[in-house]
Amino acid sequence: MEDLDKNKLFCGGIPRDTTEQMLKEHFSKYGTVVSSVIAKDRETGRPRGFAFVSFSDSSAVDKALQDTHEILGRMVEVKKAIPRSEQHQQQSQQQQQQQQNSRGLNRNSRTNCRSNDQFRTKKIFVGGLSANLTKEDFKSYFERFGRITDVVVMHDNVTHRPRGFGFITFDSEDAVEEVMQKNFHELSGKLVEVKRAIPKDENSNSSNGYHVRIGNGSGSNYNPYQQGMYPSYSPRYVYCCGPVSGYGNV
Repeated sequence: MEDLDKNKLFCGGIPRDTTEQMLKEHFSKYGTVVSSVIAKDRETGRPRGFAFVSFSDSSAVDKALQDTHEILGRMVEVKKAIPRSEQHQQQSQQQQQQQQNSRGLNRNSRTNCRSNDQFRTKKIFVGGLSANLTKEDFKSYFERFGRITDVVVMHDNVTHRPRGFGFITFDSEDAVEEVMQKNFHELSGKLVEVKRAIPKDENSNSSNGYHVRIGNGSGSNYNPYQQGMYPSYSPRYVYCCGPVSGYGNV
């Protein structure tokens, strides 16, 4: 019998009204579904906006990955789930690769932007926001990953124009881990970049609120999301770049 962990799909962004039976019926066209599990908050029991579907054989997984998927009128993201054992192995390899790539760079630049997977946080930085994105739409998109406790869209203190980035705070670190399954998300037809927001005292070398890694990995306080700089905003959190981890199990 095949390893079911290798025949598992991750389904992200599913509507909250989705049931496990709906998922089973939707994916049964590709093969025999042996389980469908919707992830739920451990405390509230509310669905967290993603699920896992396991097939009896790998050919069904390949077929499902060739299609786009719509559930209850919403397009959902479907990817092959990566077992935690393989995920940890990939993260280790990524760390080694990062260390090799960082050789020869300025030492301060390397230490300013520590590997993203070393931190767990309830807060994310989102860069590249559309100027017409509303706070409500901003919150609505990320609610699929977990319960949100705070939403901030940054505006210029003088012109009051949006500065192209914001912050989302969840009630759990696990929600951030799910968001960070990919670094880029699509909001209002535009790709935005998501980073973990790190408490500023974890990055004491950062002279202002942000430190980003650009191009060859060297540190810089220039922010690539707009042509201008983001002046003088110094929150308690900074964001840092890091590897994209795979999907784990429920």
